[in-house]
Amino acid sequence: MSKTDLNSPEPEFDHSNLLELAASRMPFGKYSGRLLIDLPEPYVVWFAGQGFPPGKLGQMLQTVYEIKVNGLEYLFEPLREK
Repeated sequence: MSKTDLNSPEPEFDHSNLLELAASRMPFGKYSGRLLIDLPEPYVVWFAGQGFPPGKLGQMLQTVYEIKVNGLEYLFEPLREK
């Protein structure tokens, strides 16, 4: 690791994406209206096998998939709407 690597600033994290994900709902299908973060893991895994929808919804579902399969659901607890 070079000396410049140690002095480089940390990348900024855009929390608005995570907040938007926590508030987004499934727009279609069996779980229409359910928060994306509350979709059952097998359903999200099914999407991973079949292919995520295009666009922003697909990106959000892929993020939910990564969070669920890695056991990180607790990250959403402080973000849930009260």
